[in-house]
Parts: sequence; structure tokens; C-alpha cells
Amino acid sequence: MDTTPPAPPADRPGIRLLVVDDHPIMREGIESVVTAEPDIRVVAHAGDGREAIEAYERHQPDVTLMDLQMPELGGVDAITEICRRWPGARIVVLTTYKGDVQAMRAIKAGACGFLPKENIRKGVIDAIRAAHAGERGMGVELLEAGDVAALPLPLSAREIDVLRHVAQGGHNREIGERLGVSEDTIKAHMKSIMSKLDAKDRTHAVTIALRRGIMDL
Repeated sequence: MDTTPPAPPADRPGIRLLVVDDHPIMREGIESVVTAEPDIRVVAHAGDGREAIEAYERHQPDVTLMDLQMPELGGVDAITEICRRWPGARIVVLTTYKGDVQAMRAIKAGACGFLPKENIRKGVIDAIRAAHAGERGMGVELLEAGDVAALPLPLSAREIDVLRHVAQGGHNREIGERLGVSEDTIKAHMKSIMSKLDAKDRTHAVTIALRRGIMDL
């Protein structure tokens, strides 16, 4: 059975898409995937949050795909502003990690869901259509702000506390003394942290946690 969506009528241009990512290759890759779809067309690109707000105002897209880590103005701040000015905005966050704290913040700010970047080629079309329809669909997790609490955080509160001390240059014994636990307990926390973040060493763990918005300094 042919499942190709019908072409939109001449007076209805189909789903109008805004793609926001600071990497041109990612933007071009998304456009190359959607070009063959008769019911979706890219109306604008943006390379940072400020450009995204300007492009949204100018083009009023039906769906926006939004990266989070960008220069000038990040994705969460851009989503906050867009949803404040246009409450009906349908924004899908592009995230490297499903459990990203930044992605959760974006949903609280008004995004309707997130799409892991690893699923871009296979899932982006379903993600766009699902977001446009306001329904759950393959390739995208559509969530309401109230659902965010159900998403597991990558690290526990204690592990984040330990890692924050590591970022400040503390060694295991020093951190244990500050937190009132043994050095062995800190070592166990660090082992768990590096396993959860798939980090190569302590410095790498700190870098990952900062990039994913798990902690700040």
C-alpha cells in the first residue's frame, strides 16, 4: 500500500518548517531529507537563538526543529521567547542525549518534545508530522511540561554535588572531608558518574556534565 502523503493543495503549502542549528551541515542534512516530502518544506534556517526568533517572526512556521547548544543565544532561551510571543508554537528539540537536562528545560520552556540527533534521518519526517498534528508519533517523543518529572535525570543530586567539587579541583579525599563521607564513597560515586556519562576520566565527566546542562559552575 502506498503510504506517501498526498501533495498539499496549491493554496496550502503544507507544513512550513524552520530549522535551527549552528552547524550548516546539520541544517543542510535535514533539508535534504525533507525535500522529497510533498507535504513539508523548509521556509527558513537559523544558526543561533537570536536568528531563530527573527526567523520565526518573519516566517511563522508550523513546526520548528531547534538545537540547544548554540552561540549568541541558546535554544532554551530562544524557545522561552518564541513561546512567550507565540503560544501556539510547535517546537521539537534536537538533542544528542535523550535524558539531557537541557532538553527537559526546553520542554518546560514550551517545546513539545525532543528528537535524538541519532534518529534524524530515520525519524525527522515522523517527528515533524507528529509535532504538527500535536500527537505522539514514531521518531519523536512529544511531552507536556507536566510529563518532564517522569524523565530520569542522568545523575543523582549527590553525584552532581561530587562532580561540582571535582570541577573545582578537589581530590577524592578532600571532597570526602567536605561532604562528610569516606574517600572510598567518593571513589564509588566517581565510578558511577563516569559509567553513566560514558566518560573517559574525571575531566571528561565534568565537560560532559557542563555540555549537557546537568550542572553549572
